[in-house]
Parts: sequence; C-alpha cells; structure tokens
Amino acid sequence: MINAKQCRATRAWLSWSQDELAKRSLVSKRAIAGFELEKTVPHDRTLRDLQRAFEDAGITFLMDGARGIGLQEHEGKFGFS
Repeated sequence: MINAKQCRATRAWLSWSQDELAKRSLVSKRAIAGFELEKTVPHDRTLRDLQRAFEDAGITFLMDGARGIGLQEHEGKFGFS
C-alpha cells in the first residue's frame, strides 16, 4: 500500500488538490491531510481507497523494497503516447 510521501507526490504529479483526491477516493480531506503530514495512520481500507483512486487515474505504484519506490503513468491514459 502507498505511504504518505507517495500520496503527496502522486497528487502533485496529477495536479490534484486534497479536495480532488477526497472526491475521487471517497476519503475525507481531513484524513488525507493527516496522512500526508504523517500525523495519523489510516486504516488499510483508507489506504486502498486512496491507492485505487490514483490507479483509476492511470498511476501504477512501483514497490521495490529497499531499493526505492516510484510511480508511473499508464501509456495513453492522459493523451500521452
């Protein structure tokens, strides 16, 4: 599942506000803000809902253990080829 840094970075990548992510994920803006500031630890379901919203927008998260983490856009999802 995604972490707070991935959430912030992905929102920036997509040019989404916290309000936009809240709308798309059905997670409250307050929960998103607390998570991104690392002040709260969301339930697994909340993390899945956030990740699913990003994946529905064409993002794939690359979880590579100790070597790092990343994300990629699905080709063609946003008009890129």
